Amino acid sequence: MQKSVRYNEGHALYLALLARKEGTKRGYLSKKTAETNRWHEKWFALYQNVLFYFEGEQSARPAGMYMLEGCNCERVPAPKGCAAGSAKDAALDKQHYFTVLFGHEGQKPLELRCEDEVDGDEWVEAIHQASYSDILIEREVLMQKYIHLVQIVETEKVAANQLRHQLEDQDTEIERLKSEIVALNKTKEKMRPYHGNQEDEDPDIKKIKKVQSFMRGWLCRRKWKTIVQDYICSPHAESMRKRNQIVFNMVEAESEYVHQLYVLVNCFLRPLRMAASSKKPPISHDDVSSIFLNSETIMFLHEIFHQGLKARIANWPTLILADLFDILLPMLNIYQEFVRNHQYSLQVLANCKQNRDFDKLLKQYEANPACEGRMLETFLTYPMFQIPRYIITLHELLAHTPHEHVERKSLEFAKSKLEELSRVMHDEVSDTENIRKNLAIERTIVEGCDILLDTSQTFIRQGSLIQVPSVERGKLSKVRLGSLSLKKEGERQCFLFTKHFLICTRSSGGKLHLLKTGGVLSLIECTLVEETEAS
Repeated sequence: MQKSVRYNEGHALYLALLARKEGTKRGYLSKKTAETNRWHEKWFALYQNVLFYFEGEQSARPAGMYMLEGCNCERVPAPKGCAAGSAKDAALDKQHYFTVLFGHEGQKPLELRCEDEVDGDEWVEAIHQASYSDILIEREVLMQKYIHLVQIVETEKVAANQLRHQLEDQDTEIERLKSEIVALNKTKEKMRPYHGNQEDEDPDIKKIKKVQSFMRGWLCRRKWKTIVQDYICSPHAESMRKRNQIVFNMVEAESEYVHQLYVLVNCFLRPLRMAASSKKPPISHDDVSSIFLNSETIMFLHEIFHQGLKARIANWPTLILADLFDILLPMLNIYQEFVRNHQYSLQVLANCKQNRDFDKLLKQYEANPACEGRMLETFLTYPMFQIPRYIITLHELLAHTPHEHVERKSLEFAKSKLEELSRVMHDEVSDTENIRKNLAIERTIVEGCDILLDTSQTFIRQGSLIQVPSVERGKLSKVRLGSLSLKKEGERQCFLFTKHFLICTRSSGGKLHLLKTGGVLSLIECTLVEETEAS
C-alpha cells in the first residue's frame, strides 16, 4: 500500500500567511471542481511558485494549494455550454477562462475564470513567471555580474596603487629639479661680474652692433612684407576672399529669410488662429492648418540655424560651416510636407477669400507696414525656393573651397543630400499636381470618369478638335475619334493622358459630357494614322 506524502502543515500555513500579505497576485477567481464540474468562487493568493486558495478573503486557513513549478498557463475559450440564449449563459459567456497545466502525470488541469480580461491576463502572466528555476537562473546571472564587478574593483585598486607610486616618483623628480634650479641660480650669480665687464666695451663696437641689429630687422620686415604681398595677390587668397563673401551673403540672405518667416507667422498665422477661435470665425482652424501647415516649425528651425551662422561670423576669419549643415540636414524633411501641400494651401486660401469677412480681415493684415505691400501668397511661396537657394550657395562655396580644405567633404555631402531632397520634393510635387489636375478634370465631366482616379494616369494636354465623319475607301473603313454614325463635323473638347484619350461634348450651359460611344479611347488598343491628303 502506497503511503501518503507528509508535509509540514505549520510551514504551509506560514507560507499561506505570507501569500495573503505579500503575494505577487491576489484576488477572487472561480475554480472548477473536478468531481462535480461546478464553478465555485475562491480567493486566490500567489506566493513564489505556490498558489493558495481560500474560502474567502478573510479566511485564516487555506482551502488548498498547488505547486506551480514546471506548469504552463494559457487562455482558453468559453465552454460550448455557455452559448445558450439565457441571461445566465450570456453572463457566463462574458467570463474569461484560463487553464493551468501541470508538468507531471496524474494531476488534472486547474480550470479558472474571472470577469475582467485585464485581470485574467495578469493572472496568466504571474503564473507563467512563478518558477523557482527561473529565480535560480536570475540569481546565477546576478552572481556573475557581481563577480565581474568585483574583478573591476580589484583592477581599479591595482591601477590606483600604480598611480599613487607614479605620483610619489613625480614628487621626487620635482624635488630634484628644484635643487637643480637652485644650483643654476647660484652659478648665474657667480657669473654676473663677468657680464658687468662687457658693459665697458668699445663704443665703436656698440655702434656696429646697433647698425647690424637695425639691418637685420629691416631685412626681416622686408622679407615678411614680400611674403604677405605675394599671398594677397595669390589665387588662393582671392579664392578665400570670394569664399568669405559668399558666406557673408549667405548670412544676410538667411537673416532676410528668417524675417520673412517671422512676418508670415506673427502677422498672418497667429492672428488668423485667434480669429478662428472667435464667436463668428471668418475661417476654420482646419483651413488655417491647411494654409500654413508647419510654417511655425520652419521658422524655429531657421532661427536656430541663423544664430549658428552669426556665431561663426563672430569667429572670423575662421569660418567652419559644415557642422551647421550636419545639424540642419536631418530636419529639412519638414520642407517635403510644406512643398507637397503648397498648391493645396493656395487653393484653400483662394476659397477662403470668397468669404467677404475673411477677405477684409486679410487685407488689414497685408496693410501692416512689416509686410511692405506683399500679399500672403508671396510669403507662402518663400519656403519653396529655400532648398534650391542652399544648393546654389553650396555650389558656389565649393567652387572656392580648396580640395584639401578640412570641410570640403562635409560640404559636398551636404550638397548631395540637398540635391537628393530637392529631386524627391520635385517628384512629389509633380505627382501631387498631376493627381489634382486629373481630379479637377473628372469633376468638370458631368458623368464622371473612373479612369482619372488611377494615380498612374498622367495628364499631357487638352484642347478643342474637330471630329469628322468616317470615310470608306474601298473595303477599309477608318473611324476618326468616335462614333461610326457621325454624319457631320463637330467640335469636341479632348483630353490626352498617357493611357487614354477622352472626347467630350460641351452643352449650352458649358458642362462637359462624355460621348456615349467612343468617349473613352484606350491608347494601348489604338493606332495613329497620319493622313497627308486633304479630304
